[in-house]
Amino acid sequence: MKVSVIMTTYNSPRWLEKVLWGYSVQTHTDFEIIIGDDGSTSETAELIERMRRETSLTIRHLWQEDNGFRKCRILNKAILAASSDYLVFTDGDCIPRNDFLAVHVQEAAPATFLSGGYHKLPMSTSEAITRDDILSGRCFDLHWLKAHGLKASYKNSKLTASYGKARILNRITPTNCNFKGSNASAWRDDMLRVNGFDERMAWGGLDREVGVRLENAGIRPKHVRYNAIVIHLDHKRGYKNPEMVEENKALRISRQKAGTIRTDQGIEQLSEDAVEPD
Repeated sequence: MKVSVIMTTYNSPRWLEKVLWGYSVQTHTDFEIIIGDDGSTSETAELIERMRRETSLTIRHLWQEDNGFRKCRILNKAILAASSDYLVFTDGDCIPRNDFLAVHVQEAAPATFLSGGYHKLPMSTSEAITRDDILSGRCFDLHWLKAHGLKASYKNSKLTASYGKARILNRITPTNCNFKGSNASAWRDDMLRVNGFDERMAWGGLDREVGVRLENAGIRPKHVRYNAIVIHLDHKRGYKNPEMVEENKALRISRQKAGTIRTDQGIEQLSEDAVEPD
């Protein structure tokens, strides 16, 4: 099954390069990458062009003007641009393990969206990871990560779970099965049915809100938390706004109670200035 991998980025070409090297060694190879760029400088475009030359990846670059945090808007444009029926959502700071896409394809099911997670790394570990560490898979080895600054935690079990153990943990985990923008997948038709992401939402919970509307539409969530693995590179969050987070939370809760399926500020409301991929 062909999939479209949708990821967002903003002025983080060093991290984006590491992520793209991760996609260059996926065991499932029938995919395209759509990079939704929320207004990065030309350095990001130059990096993408270089990675096209150095890998066999099919990369489409969607760019919009830097006019504040407009992640939902570029995500909606990416959904429209996708050529596949199945969409995998992630971020430009999340390096995938080489079986990441294979797991999403294997676990995909009708009327279902998949909910993964990420393993957050400290800055020192994030900076230590090299191209060779990614291509060899060393950066997913717990011993290697601990040697490069990762602290001991029960959460590290995500990196060591066997196939059978991962499936058991996915069934018994107490973690809510939410739509997570760093690691989730859904059918394109289902995303269109709910009219995509709500463009009113700034940082903080915008992914969970679309998940609520998917569930209101009868789309069931399913955990792939312990078998679809990405490691999250550390970064500053200058766009974080506690007031916006609370507003987003209130909107999500109200839609959960009301059973809202479609946003009135989503894909259908995009104007004709939608950027064509290069």
